Amino acid sequence: MTTEAKTVAQAGQAKPLQDRVVIFDTTLRDGEQSPGATMTHEEKLEIAGLLDEMGVDIIEAGFPIASEGDFAAVAEISKRAVNSTICGLARANFKDIDRCWEAVKHARSPRIHTFIGTSPLHRAIPNLDMDQMAERIHDTVTHARNLCDNVQWSPMDATRTEHDYLCRVVEIAIKAGATTINIPDTVGYTAPRESSRLIQMLLERVPGADTIIFATHCHNDLGMATANALAAVEAGARQIECTINGLGERAGNTALEEVVMAMKVRNDILPYRTGIDTTKIMNLSRRVASVSGFPVQFNKAIVGKNAFLHESGIHQDGVLKNVETFEIMRPEDIGLTQKNIAMGKHSGRAALRAKLKELGFELADNQLNDVFVRFKALADRKKEVYDDDLIALVADEATMDAHDTLQLKRLRVVCGTDGPQEAEMVLTIEGTDHFIDATGDGPVDAAFTCVKMLFPHRARLQLYQVHAVTEGTDAQATVSVRLEEDGRIVTGQSADTDTVVASVKAYINALNRLIVRRQKTAPGEDVKTVSYHGQ
Repeated sequence: MTTEAKTVAQAGQAKPLQDRVVIFDTTLRDGEQSPGATMTHEEKLEIAGLLDEMGVDIIEAGFPIASEGDFAAVAEISKRAVNSTICGLARANFKDIDRCWEAVKHARSPRIHTFIGTSPLHRAIPNLDMDQMAERIHDTVTHARNLCDNVQWSPMDATRTEHDYLCRVVEIAIKAGATTINIPDTVGYTAPRESSRLIQMLLERVPGADTIIFATHCHNDLGMATANALAAVEAGARQIECTINGLGERAGNTALEEVVMAMKVRNDILPYRTGIDTTKIMNLSRRVASVSGFPVQFNKAIVGKNAFLHESGIHQDGVLKNVETFEIMRPEDIGLTQKNIAMGKHSGRAALRAKLKELGFELADNQLNDVFVRFKALADRKKEVYDDDLIALVADEATMDAHDTLQLKRLRVVCGTDGPQEAEMVLTIEGTDHFIDATGDGPVDAAFTCVKMLFPHRARLQLYQVHAVTEGTDAQATVSVRLEEDGRIVTGQSADTDTVVASVKAYINALNRLIVRRQKTAPGEDVKTVSYHGQ
């Protein structure tokens, strides 16, 4: 039995309910599969460290067979983890499982997660009948268990698998040595009642079900991922698979912050506990949004910008008199400070360090110096610098690298009602300055044309988004740019009080990421070409 299972079993001996819910975070694996959400090696290590520090029980760090980059990240995260179990994903074949074990074996607590699609639609792809698939499940789970004491098995598309067959293969996986059985709603098809009944059925019908942990893995295609996950827990599942900000393929996964806070706030009807330090949620949410290039929607539950804002007069009056009239949790519970005090050009380095620490950022001296220089420049252009400005500043600083191939040195644009709109640019390419001017359909288009003329490429602009960080005409703009080239999708972000400058920096940031991806995806290198149904 796994360490997590023992914890649950011990909790069950102490109370009628097994109230310890294991949090399995898959931001670095399933979350990173979102188109354009690819993270660098260093970003993966940083996010893994923050997850470990926050108290996540299990970190699914990647899919080691998918690429050399994935393998290297999983292996390094395994070596660095202090508290969390480190898990790697593997398809139902010996080659995948061996590669996964090589990546996670140095972890303090390793786990192999192997899976195969069990629904009629998925069985048809590898052309296996029920008996052949059952045999493969037995052989691969046995192989994984011979390597590692902690094995998780998943029947992909479980919610669309025949119940009798699902019970059969779950029993086979348990007998072969799986210590956790994950029940994935791979396409976000199920509803809360079905999610609950499915777990109940497995617990009642499968021999040995009481010796392992059942997990739930939900997608949000119908907007029910959080509800489905909590319904499964009420039925007996004791592990929730989730991601920060609900990041994931298509409509995303169950959001970690939502299920954790739901169990914390409504502990009266959801009497379960986790090991998560909820005060670290906000900082992790911001960091994941920054490195993935996926901004959090303003009205997102728990971590959205509007989650604790009140505009209605009745609401404002009620909150001022008693905060509990319209707020069911405190901002401090998720690490959100209420002291949004403006800083200005006279604020010193010590004040900046203290404010950043309050916002959840612990910067080394050299990082602080770089941010301080940019803070002073921002304060000269903007009368008051608020918390959100500082968060954008730190996030922007994290995207900058002195060794980047492309760096913007100077930009000047001419725009207005009388065309054409023009841009003049000095772009540093591998240390050498290049000058050019161009026209376009607006200043951003003209500036992007300058970049493309100086650095020709085939990348297609998939997304261009602008968000105002704070209110007012002097507000910083955060710009997100997503590019696609030959199947490689990258995202860049930048912030500046000048929207055109922020746009060009975000575009260049995305191109720098694309250059890195090109280098890694040379023949035989870091190409993610595996199919989930590969043999």
